[in-house]
Amino acid sequence: MKRDFKFWGVFAAIMVSAFTSALDLTAVSTALPVITDDLHGTQFVWVGSAYALSSTAFLPMSGGVAEIFGRRLVMLGALFCFALGSVLCGAAPTMNFLIAGRTVQGLGAGGLTSLTQIVLSDLVPLNDRGTFNGLIGLAWAIASFIGPVLGGILADHRAWRWLFYLNIFTSAFAAILVLLFLHLKKPAGTMREKLSRMDWVGNFLIIASSSAVIIALTWGGIQYPWSSPRVLVPLCLGVLGMALFLLYEVKVAKYPIVPYSLMSTATGLSGYLQTFIASVVMIASIYYMPVFFQACKGASPTGSGVDSFGLGFVIAPSNIIAGLTISRTKHYRPQLWLSWCFVMVAAGLLSTLKADSSRAKSIGFEALIGVGIGILTTATYFPVLAPLPISENAHALAFFIFTRAFGQVWGVTIGAAVLQNRLAQHLPKTFDGVFPQGTEIAYAVIPLIPTLPADLAEETREAFADALGVMWQVMIGIGAFGLLVSLAMKHMSLHSDTDERWGVDGEQGEGEPRLKKSV
Repeated sequence: MKRDFKFWGVFAAIMVSAFTSALDLTAVSTALPVITDDLHGTQFVWVGSAYALSSTAFLPMSGGVAEIFGRRLVMLGALFCFALGSVLCGAAPTMNFLIAGRTVQGLGAGGLTSLTQIVLSDLVPLNDRGTFNGLIGLAWAIASFIGPVLGGILADHRAWRWLFYLNIFTSAFAAILVLLFLHLKKPAGTMREKLSRMDWVGNFLIIASSSAVIIALTWGGIQYPWSSPRVLVPLCLGVLGMALFLLYEVKVAKYPIVPYSLMSTATGLSGYLQTFIASVVMIASIYYMPVFFQACKGASPTGSGVDSFGLGFVIAPSNIIAGLTISRTKHYRPQLWLSWCFVMVAAGLLSTLKADSSRAKSIGFEALIGVGIGILTTATYFPVLAPLPISENAHALAFFIFTRAFGQVWGVTIGAAVLQNRLAQHLPKTFDGVFPQGTEIAYAVIPLIPTLPADLAEETREAFADALGVMWQVMIGIGAFGLLVSLAMKHMSLHSDTDERWGVDGEQGEGEPRLKKSV
């Protein structure tokens, strides 16, 4: 596509959409203690898990829907779902109502995240996409930079509902840009023909199985013990369902949503696994660094948002530098290897933080892990796409975003499980029996710390520092696994073509896949 004002209009729509979903993700985590307190809730994890469940479960479907119904219609539908969910969340009178709103919101957010990458792949060849991915990463980073502060300020003033209402305006702006500029070619065929090309069985299997796994992970160790049948049954059924889904896609599906070719190479499989692992580290950092600042350092929600600048501030330049170096050198492996080293070293340093550690040290350590996360969010994209023909872009990117979102669920769950177990063992005896079974202890205790006697408050802060230290030790191991997986990648050349089936409407006719060389 010629990079004229239409191209930049489309790209602006992509960036606003990415900014919208990222702002919500990062702002809500900082405000969660206040939201939980205001709504008298005990299940803070479900605020994130319901969002992740709906966005994750429907992500593989989004690629197939975009192939059949076109990019523009699906992107507008995703923006509408996100805005509707935001309205429901902002008006929530109870925690259960908020969780329901987050479910609707997550459905839209998953579609937005998937479609932004799919549309970009339609317009920019892979060998030039690093720069543009870096710019999208910049939108995410800016949102990550201001989101925690915005969430903290609104939480401090008990105005957290505006976190959700603000999404209405950003969603409307993105929708206007989509309507004005996103005029891509539409797939041919009647509605009946399009519906017949949907992989209904595959979609049912992946939605049901991923939902079962997410429910089990959310309940495990908090609502019910890990040995409980209420955790083990959905977990085992979910894993079995995912295996059955992959088998069905390879052997039976006429129009598979996850074609076998996506993971038929060691490089592609490594890319997907690294995407999953990187998301575990990223979301754990976003969710639990504010916990450290609020619980251990006595920071207000606003203060914890400011202290989280160390994370967001470095993600943006890391994104852009990684993208530029990949576009310039046409290599992606060195950047990924370096990023995993940053993650392991930074997680090791974060695990040493104590309740009395200096503010400068904690911010510096989180900035270091931000470098690794920034590179990973840009670079894991390339080993996924490099081995594939460009005609597989939509399916590959939808599954790429699925693995990223699924990893985020594991990141929240791993952090919550470690905090729950360690705090249950190491909190002062004063808290024994205070919280009923099923209460997430961390977010229930944080608002109480300022009201405790000095010696009891100090003991509580030390218990939080210990629990978070164990969580970061777990992240060292996860980062090491990411580095090990990355060694399976091979260097592959980056495509210089785009798929002309999805060019700007009016440039060329429709038909079979055609290639267009990068200008």
